[in-house]
Amino acid sequence: MLKQYETVFIATPVLSDSQMKEAVAKYTQLIKDNGGEVVYEEDWGLKQLAYPIQHKTSGFYYLIEFKADPTFVAKLETQYHRDERIIRFITVALDKNAAAYAEKRRANKQAKAAAAAAETKED
Repeated sequence: MLKQYETVFIATPVLSDSQMKEAVAKYTQLIKDNGGEVVYEEDWGLKQLAYPIQHKTSGFYYLIEFKADPTFVAKLETQYHRDERIIRFITVALDKNAAAYAEKRRANKQAKAAAAAAETKED
């Protein structure tokens, strides 16, 4: 049975845009190759860190929400550890309430984006 998870990783700030996309593609493909399903992805962009990590004060944040077998999470985190581009990560299992909240958050974000798109068309 597939469980729902949310993983956020912080990539080193020295990556170019294409290198960041390549890193994201690697992890989404890893999820799919292991029988998982990517539910949602969100690029949070370059943000300041609360404290320096490996002498870096900023990093690229990226969120991936996915469904996978519970044994897969260990594989994913092993890949994060091996990748020198990733400076921090966290993966959490979503219970039914957290999954419902995540879906509500996605719907609100899509509604805001649609409203902004409609507003720019009017101008």
